[in-house]
Amino acid sequence: MKSVKHILARKGSNVIAVPAQTTVLNVLKLMSEKNIGSVVVTENDQYLGLVTERDYARKIILMGKHSDDTTVGEIMSNNFPKITPESSVDSCMLIMSENNIRYLPVFDMEEQLCGIISINDVVYETIHSQKETIEQLHSYIQST
Repeated sequence: MKSVKHILARKGSNVIAVPAQTTVLNVLKLMSEKNIGSVVVTENDQYLGLVTERDYARKIILMGKHSDDTTVGEIMSNNFPKITPESSVDSCMLIMSENNIRYLPVFDMEEQLCGIISINDVVYETIHSQKETIEQLHSYIQST
């Protein structure tokens, strides 16, 4: 069974992080430049949470705030379930579905952030794993 460490090995464990005092507008520009949907929010290089496109839509636009005078620390989400590199891809898919979330921070045994996975990463890994299984079954059938 595939685990989060397989996803991180494929995509890398680099995360884009900004200080909590960064304006939402600057983070939106960064997300656009990097073609990403979430950014890690930090304070003194410590993980505080994630700010996502959904946070922007629900906590800026719908609340009538302005992205140029609101900080990401004010709108970030920080109640994500914790997963580790050893967590299974299937359990991550279940967590994401049950909590209606698209991103999960990954923490090592020392509780340090070591990556972020998205629902796209989980779907890709699941499809890739299924293709491998199908190929193995075809090989088995052809060898008998």
